Amino acid sequence: MPDSRFSHRLAQMDDVPVLKTLMERAIGELLKPYLPPEGVEASFAIMGLDTQLIADGTYFVVEYAGKAAGCGGWSRRATLFGGDHSAGRDAVRLDPKKDAARVRAMYTHPDFVRRGIGRRVLELCENAAKNEGFSRLELAATLAGFPLYTAYGFREVERFEEPTSSGVRVPLVRMRKEIS
Repeated sequence: MPDSRFSHRLAQMDDVPVLKTLMERAIGELLKPYLPPEGVEASFAIMGLDTQLIADGTYFVVEYAGKAAGCGGWSRRATLFGGDHSAGRDAVRLDPKKDAARVRAMYTHPDFVRRGIGRRVLELCENAAKNEGFSRLELAATLAGFPLYTAYGFREVERFEEPTSSGVRVPLVRMRKEIS
């Protein structure tokens, strides 16, 4: 039976400071088993909150007894990953008849890992994207997120490394899931 102390809602712009703190903790701690220290540090350059998701009403916060325990969302826009500070973002709207909706900016607070938060956010994203006519989801997984996405039914499309201004390349995995 799900823990009733967990709830979810759409994020609002006034959540941004709390979400950024949650993301910093998640990146800084949860990537450590998968990347060397310079890889964890470089990850901050390519990850983070894209406030366009909040403005679009597609970003969720999962709370535990009123405290932000995790967050994540989906997008009907072309950007695959990255935060407000990331280069190469593309706000072009996707066509649900031919494009895959993007799952974006999934983070769990380190105090709440392995409690079903990621799965809950994925279910919310899948249902919302399906309701808008999308039949596929796509995302760029970190090595830390890869096991969750695989368990949820995503399949690996390609592995790639994202360059950063520090010269460190961060490994990512493009993944897809059919939802029709």
